[in-house]
Amino acid sequence: MNRERGDALRINEIFFSIQGESSHAGRPCVFVRLTGCNLRCSYCDTEYAFFEGDFRRFDQIIEEIETYNCRLVEISGGEPLLQEKVIPFMTMLCDQGYEVLIETGGHMDISLIDSRVVRIMDIKCPGSGESEKVRWENIGHLRPTDEVKFVIADRADYDWARRVVDEYQLNRKCTVLFSPVFGRMDNTTLAQWILEDRLDVRFQLQMHKYIWHPAQRGV
Repeated sequence: MNRERGDALRINEIFFSIQGESSHAGRPCVFVRLTGCNLRCSYCDTEYAFFEGDFRRFDQIIEEIETYNCRLVEISGGEPLLQEKVIPFMTMLCDQGYEVLIETGGHMDISLIDSRVVRIMDIKCPGSGESEKVRWENIGHLRPTDEVKFVIADRADYDWARRVVDEYQLNRKCTVLFSPVFGRMDNTTLAQWILEDRLDVRFQLQMHKYIWHPAQRGV
């Protein structure tokens, strides 16, 4: 997966949709999904991105982005930080005036990412099966413009996430998102837990899965 070709990235798909998550939810956004992931979360909804994809040059990627006439771009995966060339690519996007988001699994070093990029870091709860791979050092690199996401599968995940938020004072560092695992964690139950505990976090749903069929690709 680290086999790269000059100024190129292995791309799974590029598509234009409504941003379904984060504090940017509801905004039109161009998504650049990179191929490859070194996690295997129990609830993963993008397994097709593990291996499918072709190499494209930076200029080819940007040329396609430009066709959508949208200044908000999210880099996602898979795990986009597996491809080292994504770092200079995001800087290129920022230099061209794009508002850039990256969604990362929280187990890769985020410190080298351009300071203009909004980093949405997923801290994996135990229900994912990947919580032992969290790179806790990343918390020290968070800025107020960044966001941290916890995907909650059950009460054990919720209690674990609440302890992490408290221990690291995450809601004093950046926006904190609590999201239910689609189809597995009841939305109302999670919302009620947050209200009962008076948690200073942002409840979120995967909006795109309510607009389109949950299994539909390219949205």
